[in-house]
Amino acid sequence: MTALPLIGLSTSQPTEAALGRLFNGVSRRYAEGLTAVGTLPVMLPTLPDLAETYAAQVDAVLLTGGVDVHPRHFGQHPVRGLGVVDEERDAFEAALYHAARRLGKPVFGICRGIQMINVLEGGTLHQHLPEVAGIWVDHTQLATPPALGHEVIFAPGSRLGEEHGPRAFVNSYHHQAIDRLAPTLQAVAWAPDGLIEAVEGEGLMAVQWHPELLLSRHRHALASFQAFRKLV
Repeated sequence: MTALPLIGLSTSQPTEAALGRLFNGVSRRYAEGLTAVGTLPVMLPTLPDLAETYAAQVDAVLLTGGVDVHPRHFGQHPVRGLGVVDEERDAFEAALYHAARRLGKPVFGICRGIQMINVLEGGTLHQHLPEVAGIWVDHTQLATPPALGHEVIFAPGSRLGEEHGPRAFVNSYHHQAIDRLAPTLQAVAWAPDGLIEAVEGEGLMAVQWHPELLLSRHRHALASFQAFRKLV
């Protein structure tokens, strides 16, 4: 029996007031997308000291969605509109990402994941899109999953474009996004207002939308996971 590629998922860590308990978890929808393309997902607790060990054990990494990236990581002060941050998660994902890259392990980023990858590769973020001139698409849709939001246009010849086609409708649940693109990344999808919606690089790709939340109704969203699977 051939072993399935093991994909390590970064996790959120919401707190519970009672007893001061701290939890690590992630939406099951990510796992459903990964298993649908023939991989085995495992959750990685947010333990920065174990990041290198995790990276060595898995075949690839998925940086999942979640809270805002702290702007100090891209040389800025917090501005009005910045949301909740988790500096321990920032530190863990940075260590996990760099370890995976050193080991040649593929990395996939979703929502917060694309933002984290861009920052770790030397780019910057818009901290709060409603304050950004020229951004007119609704990137924080109120319609709940699996509702579609805006359209994205893919670059010809990109890995994501080969799977999705020239354009596709996606969802949109974010208020941070790529501002200055990291020099090691290529933008491969854009919203109608020009905002970068997907990037690719050597052994990595990332999307700003949440394909995992669309799968129950819109099977075309599986294309994002299929593109990632070809890297693993």
